Formats: sequence, structure tokens, C-alpha cells
Amino acid sequence: MNKIKIENKATIRFTDLFAGIGGFRYAIQNAGKAHGIPVECVFTSEIDQECQNVYKENFGETPQGDITQIPAETIPDHDILLAGFPCQPFSIIGNLKGFEDTRGTLFFDIARIIAAKKPTAFVLENVKLLVGHNEGKTIKRIMETLKNLGYHATYKVLNALDFGLPQKRERIFIVGFRNPCFFKWPSEKIPMKPLNEILEKNVPEQYSASEHIRKKRLSKQQPTKEPTIWHENKAGNISAYPFSCALRAGASYNYLLVNGERRLTLREMLRLQGFPEEFKIICNYTQTRKQAGNSLPVPVAQAVLERVVEACGWLSIDYQPVTDKLIIDGQLRIFERKAKYAKISKAQNCRKIQAHIST
Repeated sequence: MNKIKIENKATIRFTDLFAGIGGFRYAIQNAGKAHGIPVECVFTSEIDQECQNVYKENFGETPQGDITQIPAETIPDHDILLAGFPCQPFSIIGNLKGFEDTRGTLFFDIARIIAAKKPTAFVLENVKLLVGHNEGKTIKRIMETLKNLGYHATYKVLNALDFGLPQKRERIFIVGFRNPCFFKWPSEKIPMKPLNEILEKNVPEQYSASEHIRKKRLSKQQPTKEPTIWHENKAGNISAYPFSCALRAGASYNYLLVNGERRLTLREMLRLQGFPEEFKIICNYTQTRKQAGNSLPVPVAQAVLERVVEACGWLSIDYQPVTDKLIIDGQLRIFERKAKYAKISKAQNCRKIQAHIST
């Protein structure tokens, strides 16, 4: 059977919406490096002034402001749209108001831009609770909207613990493609980095919890030889883990304590999200803590984007005809016979697809 060679794409152009402090940007830059493909940011938007300043300090560009006020036609053409749209409307801290919250409707600004610019692919990110919000009606509406725009979309909840980060952070990723293609979610688990590689030594006294808080923690939990991060839930129960529970922008300052004694430093928070050591911290503790808590886990987004790059055919990957059946996310879907090819990135995937087709 003849194979069709797809050559490397010269440059992947992307937009970075609701950019925060640049988590998605680091992810796509890393994904491009992993595949030897340059990436170029052609447009960035972020409404928060403090985040704008941090983004400029680290990337040399100041994001534009309120996305609702930016006409879609003024945004340059791009290959991938990235958007970690506001999660507060779908989170417990945000009272789960969903589309009733003004921030919840910002998804439709993403849809507006996708409709106008028609990128080859998009990757969206939000909190895990989006899946079950309003008894599943919210995610259903989102997926129907993307389908009506002509995109083939799928979603999955991924945990940062499975991608090398010592942080239990479950986030939903929504991936969509303008044309049918073979896309497979990353599934290989990466061993978790030990807390010893995250935690700083000789931390200043200012990070210590009060004596009252420390005694309260010790009355409910005993220290261990290896470092742990102690988590207090809403019921006041204390748990100690060799990893961090999810960073939260609006949580109590004593929500997470290293060995039950001190708060996380700003650098430690950024490390837990997978930000590089060279990332410049320019804001105070309160602002940077909020920024880190609102960010996405970089290695998770990177793993997803690497698969997106492969699915879009921007690599030297072999294609193989598979009649009129196409696989997206491991499930067979029937298209018209003019849909000619499904991507096969590995021989084992080829055998798997052919096995599905023959049944």
C-alpha cells in the first residue's frame, strides 16, 4: 500500500487567548521544540493588567486587553488557537454559576474568533467541574457549538500527576480540528518529580504559618521523614501527601502547608505548574500566588499539543489510506468516501485501525 509523506511545517502560528502569565505559550513552544518546528505567536489577549506586565517581562510582548472588545477580523490568521478561558464560573470557588456569570459567556468569544479565523486546530482548557456542570448541559452546549462551527472536537480530563508534576490538578482539555484526522490523547504516564526537587531550602521566616496554625495541624497529622504538603479541606480535615493538591487562586493562605509548617514560596508554586526556572517574578506574593493558581500545568498542555501537531500532519509522518472510515480519539466514525486518509503515526496504530475496520 502506497504511503504519502507529509513534510514538516515551516512555522506554527498561534494565538494565545486569556493568556494569563503564559502557561499555554510555554507549552506550545516546548511542543514545537520537541518536534523541531518553530512556533510564532501572532496575537495575545489578557485583560488583567498585572498579568499583562508579567507576560511582557517574560515574552517581550504586551497582550491586548478585553477580548470582547476586539473584532475577530483584526486578529491575524493562525494555525492553532489556544485558550484557557476563565474557570471561575465553573468552579466551586466561583459558585458554579456557569453561563449565568459574565465570565462564563467568554467561551462564545472564542467561538466567534474560531468562526471568523477558521484555525486548523484549537486547544481549550478549564476546570474538571466543567464536565458535570449543570448536569452535563454546559459541556454539551460547548461541544454542540464547536460542532456547528464545522469542527471535529473531543475532550478529556487530565491530571498533572500523570505528567511528572507533584500536583494533583485535574483539568479538562478540549481539542478540535477543522478537518477529520487521527488524534490520540497522551496516555503514557511520566513518573512524578519528587518534592525534594521542587521545594526550596533555607526559606525565609516570612513563609512560616503562625504558631496557632502549626499546633492545630500537628494535633491532626503527624510529620513524616520525607517532605509532604499538608492540605486542609473545607471540613477541616488534614491530609499529608508527597505531592500538592491543586493550587487555587482564591484559597486560604494556609490551605497548603509544607510539612504543616510553612506556605509555598512563589518559585515553588511556579515549579508545581511546570514553569521554567528562568521565569521572571515581578509581582508581590498575593498577585503571583493568584497568577500561579489560575495557570495551567505546562507539561500537560505540552503533551496535548504534541499530539495535536502530529494529528495536523505538521511532521514527517506516514499516511495510509483506510477507505471511508476515520478514527478520532480511538473511535470509528463514518465519513463520506471523499475523506481519503487517516493518519497513522506508528505501525501498531496502523494495525489497530485496520483491525477496527475489518470488524
